[in-house]
Amino acid sequence: MRAVVQRVTRASVSVEGTLIAAIDVGVLVLLGVAATDRPEDADRLAGRIARLRIFPDDAGRFDRSVLDVTGEALVVSQFTLIADSKRQKGTRPDFHRAARPEVAEPIYLAFCDALGELGVSVQRGAFGALMTVELVNDGPVTIVLDAGELP
Repeated sequence: MRAVVQRVTRASVSVEGTLIAAIDVGVLVLLGVAATDRPEDADRLAGRIARLRIFPDDAGRFDRSVLDVTGEALVVSQFTLIADSKRQKGTRPDFHRAARPEVAEPIYLAFCDALGELGVSVQRGAFGALMTVELVNDGPVTIVLDAGELP
């Protein structure tokens, strides 16, 4: 499981021109689920993201989490994060390591639920839909986390 976490002042998701979710200060999480991921990986990653200190304290140092600033999370499924571009002879990425939708969706939902259970207000994209994501990256601050590399 791979997450791209962006600190935002606002973010939103639309499907076919219709706004389906929006947040103000918080994090936009783009979440890719690999075929080898399990629901417990979602719990561990959610805990890491909820406590990730990427918001500034009064001195401007990264010392506050999304929980500390009472921020929100917008979680968007993005299987393309699991792309393998190293094995290809051409320029088309290979998505064979991404979980099939029937496997990925329950893990995506488990991640969203786990983040919510930790006290983060969670908004969701539309799993499997072609979405338009808009954001204002604050900083910019962008962190990439791989669930397999977490303690």
